Amino acid sequence: MSRISVRGFAVASATAVTAVGSVVGVASGSVAQNNNDAEATAADTTLLADIPAGQQAQVQSASLTQQADAQAIAADASAKKDAEEAARKAAAETAIAKKAAAEQAAKEAKERAEAKKQAATRSAARDSSSFPVQTSYTVAQIQAMARQMVAGDQFQCFSNIVDHESSWNYHATNASSGAYGLFQALPAGKYASAGADWQTNPATQIKWGLNYMNSRYGSPCQAWSFWSANHWY
Repeated sequence: MSRISVRGFAVASATAVTAVGSVVGVASGSVAQNNNDAEATAADTTLLADIPAGQQAQVQSASLTQQADAQAIAADASAKKDAEEAARKAAAETAIAKKAAAEQAAKEAKERAEAKKQAATRSAARDSSSFPVQTSYTVAQIQAMARQMVAGDQFQCFSNIVDHESSWNYHATNASSGAYGLFQALPAGKYASAGADWQTNPATQIKWGLNYMNSRYGSPCQAWSFWSANHWY
């Protein structure tokens, strides 16, 4: 490398591809550029020519390798960025989908509970008037009425409340407060919403008590859970 300085060799390496491209372009019939471009190409060609013939291929190869490496790095960075963006988008979409599914499930559960409560209310309204009127009723008869009006999976909870409130005595009266009947309604006149015969017909009281538990707590078992914790409902 005695014909050029170290600095000249570096410049030659950096411009080797451009110089070669210029030479090839001219050889293939490319349109000539202005005088300044022609002079720059000539200068680059001179620099490439100044490198010993045995090293020119190495210089060109090194330059091409650098360009390829730079392009590969840029491509990797772009691919990584795209992948991260896709992952963020997928995570957001998954979160939205899960939220929507949870909201839909909650809505459906609420609708089922409401339908069940309404069905229980309709059942009570229908069954309360289907019993023959008597002048008096035994505990066993009152319990038999309740079993026909209350859902099977709710009856024990219903029964627990009646046991604690009145021991199934539909005439039970609290002397101090005036609470009355199977459910110790206060004031006693609340039973009237279920029927005018509430004072003498336990079926009417059962209808009222079941409606009360369903509307206030959702079911007799939920009412019993509250009663167990507070000793009132």
